[in-house]
Amino acid sequence: MKIFLAAVLVLAGSAAANKCPCCTALSKSKLGKKVVYPSSSSYEMSVGSYWAAQSQLSPTCIVRPTSPEDVSLAIKTLVTARSEKYPCRFAIRGGGHTPWGGAANIDGGVTIDLSLMNTTTYDEQVATASIGPGSRWVNVYEVLDQLGVAVPGGRAGSVGVGGLILGGGNSFFAARYGFVCDNVVNFQVVLANGRIVNANAKENSDLFQALKGGSNNFGIVTRFDLVAFKQGNLWGGVAVYPFSATANQLQAFFNFANNIVKDPYGSFIGLWRYSSANNSISILDIFDYTKAEANPPTFDEFVKIPNKVSDSSRITNLTDLTAELEQAYGFRDSFSTITFKNDLRILHKVLDIFESKISLAKKKAVGTFVIATLIQPIPTIFSQHSVERGGNVLGLDRAKDNLVLFLCDLSWNNTKDDELFKYISSSTITEIRNYAKSVGGDNEYIYLDYADKWQNPLRSYGSKNLGKLRRVAEKYDPTAVFQRQVPGGFKLAAAGPA
Repeated sequence: MKIFLAAVLVLAGSAAANKCPCCTALSKSKLGKKVVYPSSSSYEMSVGSYWAAQSQLSPTCIVRPTSPEDVSLAIKTLVTARSEKYPCRFAIRGGGHTPWGGAANIDGGVTIDLSLMNTTTYDEQVATASIGPGSRWVNVYEVLDQLGVAVPGGRAGSVGVGGLILGGGNSFFAARYGFVCDNVVNFQVVLANGRIVNANAKENSDLFQALKGGSNNFGIVTRFDLVAFKQGNLWGGVAVYPFSATANQLQAFFNFANNIVKDPYGSFIGLWRYSSANNSISILDIFDYTKAEANPPTFDEFVKIPNKVSDSSRITNLTDLTAELEQAYGFRDSFSTITFKNDLRILHKVLDIFESKISLAKKKAVGTFVIATLIQPIPTIFSQHSVERGGNVLGLDRAKDNLVLFLCDLSWNNTKDDELFKYISSSTITEIRNYAKSVGGDNEYIYLDYADKWQNPLRSYGSKNLGKLRRVAEKYDPTAVFQRQVPGGFKLAAAGPA
């Protein structure tokens, strides 16, 4: 019976390959057994491991490299095999956490799934952690926690390393070390012609800077080398409050965001969450202090807010803290984002809009859903660290005011509600933008790691940085492989005029 099933799977794979010369070419190359097809367990495992349901697409085949040389061969094979009839389009998958469909997967093409390239090693002599592109941050923290060191990284363990860094990356450590991308000292990159190169401050330095926010427009990164630092346990957790605490919460947030520079060890996310399952709104204060010091004074104003429902704060390690911030797999999910000045008027307007969208969804949604509003400080100290570390392309060094990063986070379970939540997402951003403009508090920056497909984060970096990104892409990918053959992600070709 096992032999028969194996034969069926082989025949199914062969049939799929015959329909797609791109997959045939990969299967005939030295990659051979690393190319998997529908009905195989490896294929199903790969597709099923994407966080959001919309990302669980159906590529014709998936190639699962285990080395930079494998990635090089995959790119060269797909570039050589392409034709007008079969363009050999492919997707690049790291952690698979971006919610919108097609960002890191593809229907009817090839997905290069990097998830088997997931090792983390630490070189004590140069205090550098080398991380594979298929790693998730939980894999990184599990290794580094045992060694008493850390790197800035994702705040939910299941988030992928590659996507977060290439989009900039916020972290618990941003007020001390800048964005996650600012802590990379070397990228190992496979270019469109298959060459494996290093990009750092001395070698391919223009590519090095472009990768700090420029996403997948230049090549496939096969190793990230990050500066590490000594780090023991830290303090943090989640405190839950009723919705009636909103006014006090917003005032505390406003003051905290303006004073991070006084104590850069503190990090905070404010989350307002409505669930149709229990028809209630809760406020979640997500605290993190990157010292093993309980209840530090920087959070005093939050702590004094009455009617706390629960509090999980404790002294623990990064692995444990980031496990607490996970969201459930397999729902239909949407992220969209905007940035504005730290202004109490705008913060209150955000919550008014949040309530109005809940009312709309309660009237029109078919299935169950969750609507969440998240606010995070982006003070000027973040970008000051970026400049000190050589700069990135995010353009936040232009900001003279402390900013707020807003995330509209939607989850639902019924495909009939797709258009409704698409509207809620886009209209939320539009309404916040319009109000922020009306009070002089708007900012053009769009955080790529939270952006939805219809947003344009690359253009938000400013004309100078967008022009720089295009020049780097033309230099390292002169035939525009990563613009034309890789449709997923945010493309320079679609960013509009610089």
